Amino acid sequence: MAESGRYYFVSDVHLGVGDPDGTRERAFAEYLRSIPADAEGVFLLGDIFDFWVDYHDVVPRCHVRVLSALQELAGRTEVWFFRGNHDWWVSDYFEQELGVHIAREPYRVMDLGGRKVCMGHGDTLGCRDAKSKLIFYVFRNRACIALLKCLHPRWVFSLARAWSAHSRRRHTAPPQFDIPKSGIYQFADEFGKEHDVDLYVFGHWHVAGHVKVESGGELHLLGVWSKPEDTFVL
Repeated sequence: MAESGRYYFVSDVHLGVGDPDGTRERAFAEYLRSIPADAEGVFLLGDIFDFWVDYHDVVPRCHVRVLSALQELAGRTEVWFFRGNHDWWVSDYFEQELGVHIAREPYRVMDLGGRKVCMGHGDTLGCRDAKSKLIFYVFRNRACIALLKCLHPRWVFSLARAWSAHSRRRHTAPPQFDIPKSGIYQFADEFGKEHDVDLYVFGHWHVAGHVKVESGGELHLLGVWSKPEDTFVL
C-alpha cells in the first residue's frame, strides 16, 4: 500500500517493452490503484510508456489496464503527466479522456507542501550533444509528427519498437553514473543560481540517486520503475 497524504513521483516504466505476459503492466496498474484518495498529487515524469502517440480513433490494446487505473486515480487526486523522449507524442487524449494534466514544457516548478520542486523528464536539460539535439528537434517537430500520424499505427508502432531496441542497446547509462558531472546536474546548478529551488526531481537516466546541488537544493534522479519501492515519495 502506498503512503497516505503525500506526493508521488514515478518515471521510466517503459510499458510495452520487455513484458510479453503483461506482468509489469498489471503491477503498475495495481500500484496506481493503491495510491490513497488523500494523496496530494501524482507526477509521472516521462517514459511511462515505451512508445505512445495520440491517434484520433486508436488506443493501444496493451495499455488498457493502466489507462483505466489512471482515469480512476485522476478522479480522486491530481495527476500530472510529463512527456518523455519515448512518449513525447501525447497530445490531448490523457486530458480529455482520463482527466490527467499534461505538462508540455521540459520542466515545471511547483510549490509542493511548502517546498519549491523543479521536475520533468530531463532528457533535453543540460544536453550538449549536437546529434541528440538534432534528434530531439526532428522527433518533436510538428510537421514530422503530422507525417508520422499519416502512417498506419501498426507500422508506426513496429518502427518505434525497433528504434527503442536500437537506442536501448547503444545508450544505457554507465554502471558508475557520476551525477555531479552529468548534464542534468549542471542544469540544476545553473538554474539554482537564479531561482529558489529546494528539490529537483528528474527521470530518464535509469539511475536512482540523489546529491546536494552546489547552488542550493537537492537533485533526485528516479530509476526505472519495476516495483512500488521505486517510487519517490515526498
